[in-house]
Amino acid sequence: MNRIVIVTAAVLVDPDRRILIAKRPTGKSLAGLWEFPGGKLEPGESPEQALIRELDEELGITVREPCLAPLTFASHAYEKFHLLMPVYVCRRWEGVPQAKEHAELAWVNRMKLGDYPMPPADLPLISVIQDQV
Repeated sequence: MNRIVIVTAAVLVDPDRRILIAKRPTGKSLAGLWEFPGGKLEPGESPEQALIRELDEELGITVREPCLAPLTFASHAYEKFHLLMPVYVCRRWEGVPQAKEHAELAWVNRMKLGDYPMPPADLPLISVIQDQV
């Protein structure tokens, strides 16, 4: 059995109910695909702590733990590991998201998320977001 890798992701929702997605940069695995921002847990971190850190590193925004609401999770078997991804909704943060580690950012109407190519683990999240966010 492959090792389990835990990553955490955020569905950032702006006042117009658009969702922020980020394009993976050239040179990284799954380059060119769009994803929900987040990343791997460091040893000793909770999923919320990891997400707060990743959103600061990737987007330059400050998020507080009470602003993260659990939404769902993804579980996907990639070739070399099994991904387990808790997903949170966030509607409040400080700062303006910037593409610090991604090729590009896009604010997307939730009903248009399916128009963007995404990694296999992210695809099942689209219908949950469309139904519940």
